[in-house]
Amino acid sequence: MTRALNKTPSPSGPTRTARTARLLIWVLLGLIVAGGLIWYAVFTATEPATAPLPAAADAQLVREDSHRVTSPATEKAQLVEFLDFECESCHAAEPLVQELKQEYGDRITFVHRYFPLPGHRNSGNAALAVEAAAAQGQYEQMAAKLFETQPQWGNKHDSQSAVFRTFAQELGLDLAAYDAAVADEKTRARIRQDVADGTALGVTGTPTFFLNGKKLILNSEEEFRQKLTDAAK
Repeated sequence: MTRALNKTPSPSGPTRTARTARLLIWVLLGLIVAGGLIWYAVFTATEPATAPLPAAADAQLVREDSHRVTSPATEKAQLVEFLDFECESCHAAEPLVQELKQEYGDRITFVHRYFPLPGHRNSGNAALAVEAAAAQGQYEQMAAKLFETQPQWGNKHDSQSAVFRTFAQELGLDLAAYDAAVADEKTRARIRQDVADGTALGVTGTPTFFLNGKKLILNSEEEFRQKLTDAAK
């Protein structure tokens, strides 16, 4: 995706389309963080009724096992993103997030946390697939694969677990280990922990970002970059 917000759009064509899509990100982000879109994310698709969510009083923004997708030699700040792999807003924001990782990843630790939304029938299964891949050191590869292919499997009423397993095969994962991880209650509990933490911290939709512990209310790409620039000093 081009940095369309920094260019003068033509009356029509790809540039205008890209600019419209980029602007839509900020409209959606503003609604999500301000609470205009109220979603309560509970990972319940496959969890047993006897497995309650962790206590809200124990909520943490970043845990020891949280997925850190950058590893700066000297950390100046942390940017935590609660995301849903089936969320169209997360998909739209992903190119920008990748740009920011390249620009600030040497100073800011980018952290991903799961927040599958109940309105997305395969968001829970997608999180399971990514966490199962993470057990084999392929978190970022599977996450990227799901965002890349979201138009293929997103918004489907039937389970896409078989599709995700195909992706695992394409990544060269040990499929027996992958299947075992998907079926393991510990994998579900890991995702429920992220959901519980996010809910307790006021996350109501995705993507939601926290910079150094503060939930961001963002209105533009320039504002996002400036906040990261200031934090990375």
